[in-house]
Amino acid sequence: MTSSSYRLGITRAAAVTTAVVTVLVAPGGHAQAAADRTLPLGDADLVETRSSRALADGVTLTRIVRGTEPAPADQINSTPRGPWVVNVLTIDPRRTRGHLKATYGPDLARTEKTTDLVRSSGALAGVNASFFTFTASAQYPGDPVGLGLYSGRLLSEPTTDPAEADLVVDSRTDRVLMGKLSWSGGVTNRVTGASLPLEYLNHPPVVPAACTGTTECTEPGDVTRFTPEFAASTPSGAGAEVVLDRRGCVTRTSTTRGTALAAGQTSIQATGREASTLLQVAGEGCLKVTSTLTDERGKTLPVRPGLSGVNGRYRLTANGEIVVPPGSGSFFDRNPRTIAGTTRDGRIVLATIDGRMTTSVGTTMDETAAVADALGLHDAINLDGGGSTAMSVEGALVNKPSGTAERAVGDALVFQNAP
Repeated sequence: MTSSSYRLGITRAAAVTTAVVTVLVAPGGHAQAAADRTLPLGDADLVETRSSRALADGVTLTRIVRGTEPAPADQINSTPRGPWVVNVLTIDPRRTRGHLKATYGPDLARTEKTTDLVRSSGALAGVNASFFTFTASAQYPGDPVGLGLYSGRLLSEPTTDPAEADLVVDSRTDRVLMGKLSWSGGVTNRVTGASLPLEYLNHPPVVPAACTGTTECTEPGDVTRFTPEFAASTPSGAGAEVVLDRRGCVTRTSTTRGTALAAGQTSIQATGREASTLLQVAGEGCLKVTSTLTDERGKTLPVRPGLSGVNGRYRLTANGEIVVPPGSGSFFDRNPRTIAGTTRDGRIVLATIDGRMTTSVGTTMDETAAVADALGLHDAINLDGGGSTAMSVEGALVNKPSGTAERAVGDALVFQNAP
């Protein structure tokens, strides 16, 4: 996605539904009691049903079912008859006393079900969020593959992948930023001035195949900063590690990697030829650690309390225009989807689309963008989907995951109905 546009703003409006309202939407028409257009999915003559209920002041859950007959199992990816099942959580910051934030559970490296993340955070509702490592064989399956910003703590950096799309929300002001963020970081010895750029935050570094367990290696490696939020201990293996106290001063160094970090401590790990460089830069002194987020205009985004951010893949809409790029392959085919976006009048919308089932076939990327547009999302991104797609309300799953059970995920966007 090459769009350079992004949105940072908030307005507050919209009424609260006080009872359950079920609306039959005429094919191709508009329902008097529905705020959004019919979904532009499949044939025009499909019947669309909507049921809405208020969860709290300013928070509404709407279930949309388009199409009435189950799909033939061999036509899920192509049928124009659906059906489609969409759950839409709408948050009106002007009327609610709560706030939206990102959460990841006990530590960053593990995975938790969305329902468990909603319950453990005391939230009213939530959806799965970032793309993450996922594979069952991974030692750290919950590791985000892009931006991870939680309660003002940047724990995972955005990638350079142009497909990554980021969402940042400020719980204090209800401002929402969507776009492609960039990050840079480094460490500098306060006395000698020697420096080393950081490549990752809380991401296990790769050991070059030619390197052994010593720090002497001529192959380029990785440099990563770790915080106690990552896991019970930092990744172990060949390379070097320097542990810093709250002031950034070196408390211990090692020619191998892997240690437990106490509260207030951080560490820098390096592999390959950067391992020996790290030990030289650190010495016995104190390091200045820099970490800078920038938006698409190159303007610094201050990381402050109340900020949360997650990564997605591809913008769906930007400034009221559909911007999803063309593509092919399984990712662009029909799949379960999770969407996050904002309307022109400032409402925040989280939506899930069930998929890969005869009872809900899912959406292509183009169809997903069309759904976001029909829901009135002036700006929207595509969050992790597939088997990860889940929406939990009051601790219960309200959508139907495509697998045999709800999948554990890396993090979630949750709405806490409290100041």
